[in-house]
Amino acid sequence: MVGKGSFCRRQLQAVLLRILCLLPTGLPVRSTDFLRGTDNITIRQGDTAILRCYVDDNVSKVAWLNRSNIIFAREDKWSLDPRVDLVTKGQLEYSLRIQKVDVYDEGPYTCSVQSQQQPKTSQVHLIVQVPPRIYNISSDITVNEGSNVTLRCLASGRPEPMVNWRHLTPLAEELDGDEYLEISGVTREQAGRYECKASSDGLAPDVKYVNVVVNYPPQIMESMNAEIEVGRTGVLQCDALAVPKPDFEWYRDDKRLYSTQGIHIQNYGTHSVLTVANVTEDHYGNYTCVATNKLGINNASLFLFRPGTAKDNSDSLAQSLWLLMASMACLLFKC
Repeated sequence: MVGKGSFCRRQLQAVLLRILCLLPTGLPVRSTDFLRGTDNITIRQGDTAILRCYVDDNVSKVAWLNRSNIIFAREDKWSLDPRVDLVTKGQLEYSLRIQKVDVYDEGPYTCSVQSQQQPKTSQVHLIVQVPPRIYNISSDITVNEGSNVTLRCLASGRPEPMVNWRHLTPLAEELDGDEYLEISGVTREQAGRYECKASSDGLAPDVKYVNVVVNYPPQIMESMNAEIEVGRTGVLQCDALAVPKPDFEWYRDDKRLYSTQGIHIQNYGTHSVLTVANVTEDHYGNYTCVATNKLGINNASLFLFRPGTAKDNSDSLAQSLWLLMASMACLLFKC
């Protein structure tokens, strides 16, 4: 019983023989065994591919075919594609050149010759590589601390590219994830820029970025007391970390303070400063800095005191709690 492969080869031989019989005599080509294996040529998209075929003086007819379509018969061009031409060096070479190779050029090519009424072929399979391209990536996002985050990065290319993620911290370590990066219970430390890289061996990678903003309530990191003599300038400082940036309020006892004659309040993002231009006995005591944003509230007590006097901490905790509750109520009811 004849195998399917042998049957197909005999059919192709018959087709090539009929084609070659119609061709005029032309440049000879070195004949090769029809049963030889197909050579593979790998080329990057946009580059020039040269499919080699060499001549000798024992054959009479020659043609280049792509599947069953004739590209060249002898030196007569049958293809309408302007990117395709012949490379001939005297009568020693009959190679096919394809400029600006694209994906649709991929496939089998046959250099076919006739010698003593027997068709012979040299076959080449052209493989086209396409550089990686990220075609779909998550937009920059803003989430609250503790939320689950999914970042998406879809890429195409030939061969299929590998997708990797990095969080662009000083260490910039690779993260576990491919096309989708899952972050469960995101923390403020996981905020920042994320890099997605699509790469294939031997091809230039494609890189894109996603910025992740993580909102969290204020946390007062530093509050500085002031030991100031009467008549001098006193400065109280309060620093709070928060996203979005916090709003600051200052209180003395149960009274909110504003920039008025003798007192000046300045806010610089996450930093607030209360300045007393000319300290008197009435200015000494406990002050409270309150930092708020849409996610929460935090406060700290600071002291302005005379040199050599201990800070009076009595009732400061109760006062801070009272101010905290008052500020929260104000935040809720937008007073």
